Amino acid sequence: MNTAQQTARVGLFFLLGIALVWVTFETLSSGSFFSKKGYTLIAGFADLEELKAGDEVRMAGVKIGQVDKTRLAGRRAEAVLRIDPGIKVANDATASIVMAGLIGTNFIGIDLGSPGAPSLADGAEIRTKATPNINTIMTELGDLGQKLEGALGSFGTAMNGDGKGGGGIFQKLDKLVSDNSGKVSDTLSNLREITNKLNSGQGTMGKLINDSTLHDQLLATVGELKKTATDAQGFVASAKDVMDQVKSGQGVLGVLLYDKAAADNLKMTVQNIHDVSDKLANGKGTLGKLINDDTLYNSAQTSLKKADRALDSLNDSGPITAVGILANSLF
Repeated sequence: MNTAQQTARVGLFFLLGIALVWVTFETLSSGSFFSKKGYTLIAGFADLEELKAGDEVRMAGVKIGQVDKTRLAGRRAEAVLRIDPGIKVANDATASIVMAGLIGTNFIGIDLGSPGAPSLADGAEIRTKATPNINTIMTELGDLGQKLEGALGSFGTAMNGDGKGGGGIFQKLDKLVSDNSGKVSDTLSNLREITNKLNSGQGTMGKLINDSTLHDQLLATVGELKKTATDAQGFVASAKDVMDQVKSGQGVLGVLLYDKAAADNLKMTVQNIHDVSDKLANGKGTLGKLINDDTLYNSAQTSLKKADRALDSLNDSGPITAVGILANSLF
């Protein structure tokens, strides 16, 4: 192999190396080394969560740009987003840091915002919201595990005791059963005796359980109660109808209650009866005198006696004489 061929090969490998470096750089930097196209947006977060320059910016899952750079701005961290030309981001859209996977890189996710909303201008700040990252989740899970472990330890201590003289629930239950075994046996015996009496139909409860006659009587009583309730409902309905008629001025009671003329006539009649009774009691008028004056009664008795004597005299006299005697006796 001559020197010219070796030089050509070295040059070819050199060019291939440069091309490989170029392709690698373009892949990592998305071809933004020489020219930066599109416009920028500022996204501020309390923590960028390992976000770095070159990470993707996606809207509705579609890549629309990349993170140009990251920086600190006072009490927060900012990510400068470079959005592809022609992509409009609504001014009410929200950006958040999304984890691509457990071992994947993070990216910026932007929602679509409201339809018809104005677009953000170059250099504007986009609204952001914090999302839990894997580190926060793992920390919270660790804390939860510690709390759960403590709770299980407390539960185990409560169930089995602390081994320092303080008995757990199991020991206390065992002691309770041991101390009250006699009472438990007596209680079981009493329950057995009660159930035997119930099964044999003894006592009121046993008869209720075993005697079908009481069941039938109970059903009959319930039926009668239902019938009574139905009759009561009918009575109430009838009373309501009567009250409606009275309120509408129908019937004697309705007329008396709601007809003013009839009420006035009734009042006048009662007053007249009261006046008549007063006159009778005071001996006014013919009927009052007949009721209260004894003179008329005495006069009537005298006249009857005279008539009686005159009739006796008639038996002994003739017709003409009798008439004269009767006239003299009466007048």
